[in-house]
Amino acid sequence: MAVDLSRRLVPDGLWELAAPLLPRFKSRPQVGGTTPVDERAVFTAVVYVLTSGCAWRHLPPTFGVSPAIAHRRFTVWTESGLWRRLHRAVLDELGARGELDWTSAITDAASVRAKRGSLTGPNPVDRGKNGSKLHVLSEAQGIPLALAVSGANVHDSQAFKPLILGIPAIRSRRGPRRRRPVKIRADKAYYSADHLAWLRTRGLVARIARPGIESGERLGRHRRKIERSIAWLFGYRRLTVRYERKGSHFLAFLGLAATLACYKKLAKLTT
Repeated sequence: MAVDLSRRLVPDGLWELAAPLLPRFKSRPQVGGTTPVDERAVFTAVVYVLTSGCAWRHLPPTFGVSPAIAHRRFTVWTESGLWRRLHRAVLDELGARGELDWTSAITDAASVRAKRGSLTGPNPVDRGKNGSKLHVLSEAQGIPLALAVSGANVHDSQAFKPLILGIPAIRSRRGPRRRRPVKIRADKAYYSADHLAWLRTRGLVARIARPGIESGERLGRHRRKIERSIAWLFGYRRLTVRYERKGSHFLAFLGLAATLACYKKLAKLTT
């Protein structure tokens, strides 16, 4: 039963991508060093916490790793940038198969309640309660390419340029790596003369609703795709309410959720 759960949470294909990216464990010759643990068991425990939303201390013993060790290793992996590299590795596999649609990129944001910590702020649409905001940019079909976290009181437009600049250079079926879509789609919250001029200098076509002239609903099927992407991410219960003190840890869980969402697309291609 435990083996089936572990394989379902972390399939062999995902582990083959993740294992080479993990920081190497270095044992200490003197007494008191950290005992080596099964890295796949720890990785599976982290995915379980993300998926179930449980607290670290409630991690089931079936994974064969203590909650303290799992949380400590998660912190080390986060500081090493593992989740960003793993997300890019899965995107590379999709790009090499020609499964990324670069005709446009779509961006949007969503807020969650936050109990405490950095990258939080009073949510203006939730009676000023403390919260964080998830910023997501996807390709034309809704596969997440770039992510960010901010306080809930930060305007969506503040993440516009960082998200576009944060698109990684991804493998293509043929030719060099690619990181630039043809068009950028967004609702009227992102409209500004500065953004339009900035996109022109980068050779990107703006498809942003104009306030007072066009409704954000004109994005139509494109808006539905980014909303579906955000719904995929909120399917991981650890993201529905933020409990992490450190904003970097919450961003790590967001990055892992995006990786798993991308991997599900990849798994369908290989079955």
